[in-house]
Parts: sequence; C-alpha cells; structure tokens
Amino acid sequence: MKIASSSHVHMLSYLVVLLLLPLLSFSADPDPLQDFCVADQSASSISVNGFPCKPASEVTSDDFFFDGLSKVGDTSNIFGSNVTGGNVLTFPALNTLGISMNRVDFAPGGVNPPHSHPRATESGVVIEGKLLVGFVTTGNVYHSKVLTAGQMFVIPRGLVHFQKNVGVGKALVIAAFNSQLPGAVVLPFTLFASTPSIPDDVLTRAFQVEEKVVESIKSKFSS
Repeated sequence: MKIASSSHVHMLSYLVVLLLLPLLSFSADPDPLQDFCVADQSASSISVNGFPCKPASEVTSDDFFFDGLSKVGDTSNIFGSNVTGGNVLTFPALNTLGISMNRVDFAPGGVNPPHSHPRATESGVVIEGKLLVGFVTTGNVYHSKVLTAGQMFVIPRGLVHFQKNVGVGKALVIAAFNSQLPGAVVLPFTLFASTPSIPDDVLTRAFQVEEKVVESIKSKFSS
C-alpha cells in the first residue's frame, strides 16, 4: 500500500483549515455580551457600529422607556407624511440590540416617498386607514397591495419602497427594523437635494429629460 508523503498530508491539512475558517467565523456569537449598553452619545464623536455605553451606575429605569411614538406627527409638508423615529438616536437603550421602530403618519393623500433602508429589513403594520404599499426588486419587478388596519407588510433590506394613503381619512403605520439605526435613502432628496448637488447633465441623461425639468424639480426641494 502506498503511503501519502508528508508534504501531501500537510497540504491536505491546510485545505481543510481553509474550508473550515468561514464556518468558524459564522459560528461566532453576534449578540451583545452584556445585558444592555445604553448609548452615551455625549461620550465620544466616534462610533463604530454603535455608541459607547453609559456607565451602568448611571443607568436609570427611564432609560428603557420611550414615548416618542405616542405623539402624532406633523403631516403639513410637501409629502403629507411624517416619520417619527424610535432608533438609537432618540432611544439610546436600543444601542447594540439590533432593533428599532418608526411611526409614520399620513394625511389624506399623503405619501412616504420612494426610499430604501440600507441596513435593515422593514416589517410594518397598518394601525389606521388604508395604504398602498409597494416595493421594487433588484430584478425591476414591482410588488404592491392595498392594506387596511391590522394588516402587515415586509420590505426586504435595501429595496426601494413607498407607502401612499389611498383612504378618505388619516392613516398610521408602525414599522419595525432589525437594526438600531436602519438609515433612510429618500430618493427625491438624494437625487435632487444633495450637497453638493448631482450635476444637471447627469440627471438629464439618466432621466432622459431637458435641463429645465431637472432645475424645476430641484427648486421644489431647495431650502
């Protein structure tokens, strides 16, 4: 019987280790290693996937409760909607916990304009009213449905989506995210109100319109 050479055995061992390394990294515990880490947003201007923890001795019961989503949002704006965030910036106890929530109020005919959340999947429930909810996949397929109170929706992470109030009265949605700070890329502001602004010739070519159309749209979002 032929015995494998030492070099072949070593090579096989290296290959096995290389194959197992990804599995070892996936098995690492991604959860917090402490009960809580209430964000101390005044401690440092630097944050890496979160904020420094407030000393446990300074944490109080009030840190774990937030009433921001109980307040009706002001919908007197160009979109007729208002997003109230319950994320780590407004509710520091969410730091490191990987969750957050939003309240979205809609005036009749109001729209939460096309946007995406780069760091989270969104799940929402209609509390009041009648909403058209839609999103577009990376394959350019549009999915939508009209929802009423008690019905839920889910928007996969990073996909462009919107909600529009198609009822006769006000509407309200409560949305949850699997990120303490999901972020929001709101397309009208991103494309037409960035600082500095995207060059007009880029937008005219992208949307196949004349420059005066781009300038007209930009003027609607100028401060």
